[in-house]
Amino acid sequence: MTPQQRIRLARRHAGMSQSALGRAVGVQRSAVSHWEASLGKSPSANHLREAALATGVQFEWLATGRGRMTLTEDIAMDSVAAADAMLIDDPLELRLLEAFREAPMLARAPLVEIAEQLASQRIGRRSGGDGGRNPR
Repeated sequence: MTPQQRIRLARRHAGMSQSALGRAVGVQRSAVSHWEASLGKSPSANHLREAALATGVQFEWLATGRGRMTLTEDIAMDSVAAADAMLIDDPLELRLLEAFREAPMLARAPLVEIAEQLASQRIGRRSGGDGGRNPR
């Protein structure tokens, strides 16, 4: 099975359209279409990781064809997302993490910058690397 066929199979297995997978990964529908085309471009490793998470398949299978397509219960519990969810006790922190993960890839860096700015204002520090000596 080709990488393009595995991407299409994973998407269909998850019941997702190309547009829905594109939104989940942070790309346009046309990018997903290219990934699934027989002579199309391959996604980056990060996009492949996001596609595996969005479709619920194992990254190794999606990237190489090795292993099982679907996640076993043991593997799902060992995943970073499951571990994070189990270790976060603060409901607000969990909401922030979920919002970050659901955001398109291009929106993630600005979200982090906003959170950092708010945190620095809250504790009285100014950003800019001058230790707050030159207020804006």
